[in-house]
Amino acid sequence: MSGSIFKNYNQLISKGDVELRKDGLAIAQAGIEKGIPYDNTRRLIKADSTGFSVAGKRYDYAEIGNIYVAGVGKGAYPIAKAIDEAIGDRITEGLIVVKEGETRTLPHIKTFQSSHPIPDERSVRGAEMLFEILDKAGEGDIVFAPVTGGSSALVNLPQGNVTIDDLKQVNRQLLHTGAPIRDINAVRKHICGIKGGRIVQRAAPAEVITFTLDTNPRDLVWPDLCLPDPSTFGDAYDVLMNYGIWEEVPASVREHIENGLAGKVTETLKSLDGITHTLYSVADPFSMCSASAEKAGELGYNAYIIGSELEGEAKDMGIFLGGIANEEIRFDRPFKRPCCLISGGECAVTITGPCGVGGCNQEIAISFAQTLRYDGRACCVSLDSDGTDGPCDLAGGVSDSTTVRRANELGVDLKDSLRTHSTADALTALGDQVVTGHTGTNIRHLRIILIK
Repeated sequence: MSGSIFKNYNQLISKGDVELRKDGLAIAQAGIEKGIPYDNTRRLIKADSTGFSVAGKRYDYAEIGNIYVAGVGKGAYPIAKAIDEAIGDRITEGLIVVKEGETRTLPHIKTFQSSHPIPDERSVRGAEMLFEILDKAGEGDIVFAPVTGGSSALVNLPQGNVTIDDLKQVNRQLLHTGAPIRDINAVRKHICGIKGGRIVQRAAPAEVITFTLDTNPRDLVWPDLCLPDPSTFGDAYDVLMNYGIWEEVPASVREHIENGLAGKVTETLKSLDGITHTLYSVADPFSMCSASAEKAGELGYNAYIIGSELEGEAKDMGIFLGGIANEEIRFDRPFKRPCCLISGGECAVTITGPCGVGGCNQEIAISFAQTLRYDGRACCVSLDSDGTDGPCDLAGGVSDSTTVRRANELGVDLKDSLRTHSTADALTALGDQVVTGHTGTNIRHLRIILIK
């Protein structure tokens, strides 16, 4: 495939059901490319010699002061690039905090590489650098804030007696519980001094223009660095108690949350009243799924978006999708073949025992293959839209009706790879690991199921 985002494309189509694999990868690529926010951001910003407009709202250079850029996230670079191209010469100072490995640079906006998914000392330095810029903004100034997913780890300012090592431990413990992101962020926002709307709060009285990716269910406020936070210290306490890790998290974290419950620590921002702020979404999971559906139609498939916000345990999602494939193959229902089933949303992995290297989408691909029971043709392409599935360099995995047979021939124990969460090793041994590198977006996961 010309211009493939898949760095190991030839490897992925060298085995198994080659036709379905080629089609599945092409359909996935169409979705990922739609999710890259550069084009949409560039369309929103129009500039000339006297000023610029954002979605039709006009700003004249003669009437505004300084222009700053302060952003963070795995999808922040394409947004910042669009801003730089439109008004770069007018930018007073700019910085975006990006994930380690995002090496691209910009003429007028600095980049700083930080850590994800576990924060480290770079996360603290990145947050400090952003605040240094925001503290310069004043009345009449404009602050562009490209803020996307990944920011919860990329920037951190530990609060109270909490240390960066404590933050690392809490992040690992929360990720191992398999808790949904809304619960994880309720805790993160209450032990960190940059989350919970504090970028906008810190920039005031300047006007803040946020560009973000609309990635989360409607009951979860995002981006949490730039919007009021509905969660409370009580919610953070409940999460740690409900997942049984309250006594296991560092004492400094318990102390800080208890101080918050007692009113000794200020809550996160609950309102934007008095702050001039506008937010624009420049990519979302539904558009990603729709672009995949359009490509599937071009390739001759009947395309069905079965959900753009599906969540749950990763291996169970694979079983669910494999079960649908079995029903199609055996009974020719409930969809019309050849069909393409498309879904978005973010799954989780609950870790209770041995833990190797892997990720949600890798577990989905393997459990899908293990669930297929009947002779037929089915393929699964499952990947994280940002190019990083879990704490490894893989984006996800591909599997089809030949996967179990090939694994048996190669002595790869798929069942054990799920039990020990070492799916990266299993997929790599099969040559079914998906490698993309940084994609420039982060709108959760994308799953493509083809059945012929």
